[in-house]
Amino acid sequence: IILFYRQLALLLESGINIITALELLQGQMSNPSMKRVLRGVISDLRGGSQLSAAMTKYPDVFSSLCCRSLGIGEQTGGIDVMLRQIADYTEKDIVARKGIKSALMYPIIASIVTVVVVGVLVGFVLPAFSDLYGSLNAELPAITKLVIDMSNMLRSNAISIMLVLLIASALVMVYIKTPDGRYKLDKLILRMPLLGRVKHLGELARCCRSISLLFTAGLPLTEIMPLVIQGTNNKVMAEALHNVHRDMLQGEGLSRPMSKNDLFLPMMVQMVKVGEETGNLDTSLQAVAQNYEAEAEDKTKSLIGMIQPVMTLAIALVVGVIALSMVSAMYSMYGQTF
Repeated sequence: IILFYRQLALLLESGINIITALELLQGQMSNPSMKRVLRGVISDLRGGSQLSAAMTKYPDVFSSLCCRSLGIGEQTGGIDVMLRQIADYTEKDIVARKGIKSALMYPIIASIVTVVVVGVLVGFVLPAFSDLYGSLNAELPAITKLVIDMSNMLRSNAISIMLVLLIASALVMVYIKTPDGRYKLDKLILRMPLLGRVKHLGELARCCRSISLLFTAGLPLTEIMPLVIQGTNNKVMAEALHNVHRDMLQGEGLSRPMSKNDLFLPMMVQMVKVGEETGNLDTSLQAVAQNYEAEAEDKTKSLIGMIQPVMTLAIALVVGVIALSMVSAMYSMYGQTF
């Protein structure tokens, strides 16, 4: 989609009309879903629709914020410039989202590996050793007895444990789908150590870039805020922006309502205030977004650097305890024999 925005801007800048440009891009698209979307957009354009109006029919591909910005670009005659700004905005937004995903990827994979390793040990290795020790009537160390008893308990109640976990997971997923559940989950994420700070900075940076993009396009703040709220995934942030919008409509401006909520950090509030006073709100918000994105990237790297050794130690501890119980039992048997 980012490449589509950039290529379309380049074709329009070179003087090609919009329908021909879209047909050229459709012809070289390798993604069948995108080709189908462009086919629909071209059909609507031939029917007399504007590009922004045609794109609004595909909200899963083109966000409402991007479509609204394009609509302003169509009115001002600067659609190619607006397409490039939208491409930059989308690219930075994706980079920020990938940073959080990359931070979570390692612990998820490590957790899966740990579960598989422990499952193999509990399901196959420990039962074999347990039968061996039982046949020899050997006096086992306490740690070995504990591990074997836990293994037997897990194997005998495996189905019940799986059912409980599945039911609990299903109930949690259903609750998260509710407005109250989603709000509490988003609030919990923002309060998590390290990861919450990264998520918080990412949400603020996205908010700043969205307002800056629409303000640069020429949209008034009263129309910008509903679009920014609509484009926010975090319900806590959406509620905070809704309160800002409400107070703004009462004549309090933008910085003053933000100062009432701790979710908007002091630097953002101060820069918004400076932008309002100087008339350079878009530039001020761009600076804030860049600062928060840089901080979020730095904290993401630190988080990944900390998670890897912690997960490695956790895996080593689990496997090490099981291995120690087996080895200690062998030495105990050896001592009893001689």
